[in-house]
Amino acid sequence: MSLPGQYVSDNTEGLINPQDLPRPKIKKRSHVRKKCRCPLCKRLSRRHTFEIRNLHDLGNPATGQPVEVQLRYSTHYCCKCKHHFTINTSPIAPPKSQYTNAVIDLAVRLIVDDGLPFREASWHLWQHHRVYAPFGTIKNWVSAAGEKNLLAN
Repeated sequence: MSLPGQYVSDNTEGLINPQDLPRPKIKKRSHVRKKCRCPLCKRLSRRHTFEIRNLHDLGNPATGQPVEVQLRYSTHYCCKCKHHFTINTSPIAPPKSQYTNAVIDLAVRLIVDDGLPFREASWHLWQHHRVYAPFGTIKNWVSAAGEKNLLAN
C-alpha cells in the first residue's frame, strides 16, 4: 500500500511486448431480450440471434488490472417490415465504440475541466485507470462533446 505523495513506479513502464501487459478482468453484461419493438413499425419482434461486443472499461488502479466488459446483446427480426435491428446498447457504450461511456466521460472531463493536453490525458487514463485510449481518439471524443454542447444550446 502506498502512502499519499509517495512515488510508486509503474510496473508496465518500459514494456515493449504487448503480451507482457496484465490480463484484463472480464465483466459480463447482458442486454438480451426475447422480444423487442421494431424501430420502424413498432411491432413486437422476436429475437433472431446474439452478438458479443468487447468494451474497454475503467480498471482497478490498486490491482493494476484492466477491465474488459463483454456485452452480450440480442438482434431481432421484424416479420412485418422485414427489418433486422439490434437492441439499444447506448446506455453502456456508443454504437460501434470500443470504450464504455465511463471512459469517454472521464477522458473528456480530463481535457475540458482539468485542462490536460491530449497525450497527458491518455497517459493519465492508463496510469490511474488501466485503460489505453490513444490521444487521437480522445481528441475525437472532445470535438464530438463540443458539437453536442453547441447543439444543446
